[in-house]
Amino acid sequence: MLAGRVSFDALVFLPTLSGLKGRLDSMIKPTKTRRQLHQELEEQVRQYLDGGGQVNEVPRGLSGRMDPTGPLVALFEGTSHEDRTPLPEVVAAIEARKKPASPLKAKKPRPRKKVILDDFGQPLRWEWVEE
Repeated sequence: MLAGRVSFDALVFLPTLSGLKGRLDSMIKPTKTRRQLHQELEEQVRQYLDGGGQVNEVPRGLSGRMDPTGPLVALFEGTSHEDRTPLPEVVAAIEARKKPASPLKAKKPRPRKKVILDDFGQPLRWEWVEE
Protein backbone atom coordinates (compact mmCIF):
# COMPACT_ATOMS: atom_id res chain seq x y z
CA MET A 1 0.00 0.00 0.00
CA LEU A 2 1.40 3.39 -0.99
CA ALA A 3 1.25 6.47 1.20
CA GLY A 4 -1.91 8.47 0.55
CA ARG A 5 -3.67 5.59 -1.19
CA VAL A 6 -6.08 3.02 0.19
CA SER A 7 -5.83 -0.55 -0.99
CA PHE A 8 -8.75 -2.55 -2.30
CA ASP A 9 -8.60 -4.83 0.77
CA ALA A 10 -9.11 -1.87 3.11
CA LEU A 11 -12.14 -0.68 1.11
CA VAL A 12 -13.73 -4.11 1.31
CA PHE A 13 -12.96 -4.45 5.03
CA LEU A 14 -14.21 -1.03 6.21
CA PRO A 15 -17.93 -1.63 5.64
CA THR A 16 -17.59 -4.99 7.38
CA LEU A 17 -16.22 -3.33 10.51
CA SER A 18 -18.98 -0.74 10.65
CA GLY A 19 -21.66 -3.42 10.28
CA LEU A 20 -20.02 -5.53 12.97
CA LYS A 21 -19.92 -2.61 15.38
CA GLY A 22 -23.64 -2.00 14.95
CA ARG A 23 -24.39 -5.66 15.63
CA LEU A 24 -22.16 -5.72 18.70
CA ASP A 25 -23.86 -2.62 20.12
CA SER A 26 -27.24 -4.28 19.76
CA MET A 27 -26.00 -7.50 21.44
CA ILE A 28 -24.48 -5.87 24.53
CA LYS A 29 -26.92 -4.83 27.22
CA PRO A 30 -26.53 -1.21 28.25
CA THR A 31 -25.29 -0.86 31.81
CA LYS A 32 -27.51 0.95 34.27
CA THR A 33 -26.30 3.82 36.38
CA ARG A 34 -26.61 3.83 40.15
CA ARG A 35 -29.36 6.42 39.88
CA GLN A 36 -31.36 4.18 37.51
CA LEU A 37 -30.93 1.17 39.82
CA HIS A 38 -32.01 3.26 42.82
CA GLN A 39 -35.09 4.49 40.97
CA GLU A 40 -36.01 0.91 39.97
CA LEU A 41 -35.70 -0.28 43.56
CA GLU A 42 -37.80 2.62 44.84
CA GLU A 43 -40.45 1.82 42.23
CA GLN A 44 -40.53 -1.86 43.19
CA VAL A 45 -40.90 -0.99 46.91
CA ARG A 46 -43.67 1.49 46.10
CA GLN A 47 -45.54 -1.11 44.00
CA TYR A 48 -45.21 -3.67 46.81
CA LEU A 49 -46.57 -1.25 49.40
CA ASP A 50 -49.38 -0.07 47.08
CA GLY A 51 -50.38 -3.69 46.47
CA GLY A 52 -51.02 -4.25 50.18
CA GLY A 53 -47.53 -5.37 51.14
CA GLN A 54 -46.22 -4.55 54.58
CA VAL A 55 -42.74 -3.93 55.96
CA ASN A 56 -42.06 -5.08 59.50
CA GLU A 57 -39.62 -3.08 61.61
CA VAL A 58 -36.91 -5.26 63.16
CA PRO A 59 -35.09 -3.81 66.17
CA ARG A 60 -31.36 -3.30 65.76
CA GLY A 61 -29.23 -6.13 67.15
CA LEU A 62 -31.97 -8.77 67.03
CA SER A 63 -30.70 -12.16 65.87
CA GLY A 64 -32.46 -14.51 63.50
CA ARG A 65 -31.31 -17.56 65.48
CA MET A 66 -33.75 -19.38 67.77
CA ASP A 67 -31.35 -19.23 70.75
CA PRO A 68 -28.95 -16.32 70.23
CA THR A 69 -27.09 -17.05 73.48
CA GLY A 70 -26.36 -20.68 72.57
CA PRO A 71 -23.57 -22.02 70.37
CA LEU A 72 -23.70 -21.79 66.60
CA VAL A 73 -25.45 -24.73 65.00
CA ALA A 74 -23.73 -26.64 62.21
CA LEU A 75 -25.47 -26.21 58.87
CA PHE A 76 -24.73 -29.75 57.70
CA GLU A 77 -25.71 -32.90 59.55
CA GLY A 78 -23.31 -35.81 59.90
CA THR A 79 -19.60 -35.87 59.34
CA SER A 80 -17.79 -35.80 56.07
CA HIS A 81 -15.26 -38.39 57.26
CA GLU A 82 -17.75 -41.20 56.73
CA ASP A 83 -17.82 -40.71 52.96
CA ARG A 84 -14.07 -40.52 52.46
CA THR A 85 -12.10 -43.32 50.86
CA PRO A 86 -8.56 -43.73 52.23
CA LEU A 87 -5.96 -43.51 49.47
CA PRO A 88 -2.57 -43.81 51.19
CA GLU A 89 -0.80 -45.03 48.04
CA VAL A 90 -1.99 -42.00 46.05
CA VAL A 91 -0.87 -39.63 48.81
CA ALA A 92 2.48 -41.42 49.00
CA ALA A 93 2.97 -41.08 45.23
CA ILE A 94 2.21 -37.35 45.35
CA GLU A 95 4.56 -36.84 48.27
CA ALA A 96 7.31 -38.76 46.43
CA ARG A 97 7.04 -36.42 43.43
CA LYS A 98 7.59 -33.32 45.54
CA LYS A 99 11.01 -31.76 45.25
CA PRO A 100 13.11 -31.99 48.38
CA ALA A 101 13.61 -28.71 50.19
CA SER A 102 16.83 -27.11 49.00
CA PRO A 103 19.32 -26.51 51.79
CA LEU A 104 20.16 -22.90 52.49
CA LYS A 105 23.33 -21.77 50.80
CA ALA A 106 26.05 -20.33 52.94
CA LYS A 107 26.47 -16.69 52.06
CA LYS A 108 29.79 -15.79 50.58
CA PRO A 109 31.31 -12.81 52.30
CA ARG A 110 30.94 -9.78 50.11
CA PRO A 111 33.69 -7.24 49.87
CA ARG A 112 32.93 -3.98 51.62
CA LYS A 113 34.45 -0.53 51.50
CA LYS A 114 36.73 0.44 54.37
CA VAL A 115 38.03 3.94 54.88
CA ILE A 116 41.77 4.41 55.42
CA LEU A 117 42.52 7.34 57.73
CA ASP A 118 45.68 9.33 58.11
CA ASP A 119 47.38 10.11 61.44
CA PHE A 120 45.03 13.02 62.08
CA GLY A 121 41.81 11.01 61.46
CA GLN A 122 41.15 12.46 58.03
CA PRO A 123 40.05 10.02 55.30
CA LEU A 124 42.77 9.27 52.77
CA ARG A 125 41.17 6.67 50.54
CA TRP A 126 38.71 3.77 50.40
CA GLU A 127 39.78 0.16 50.10
CA TRP A 128 37.72 -2.92 49.34
CA VAL A 129 38.17 -5.50 52.08
CA GLU A 130 36.91 -9.10 52.22
CA GLU A 131 36.17 -10.40 55.68
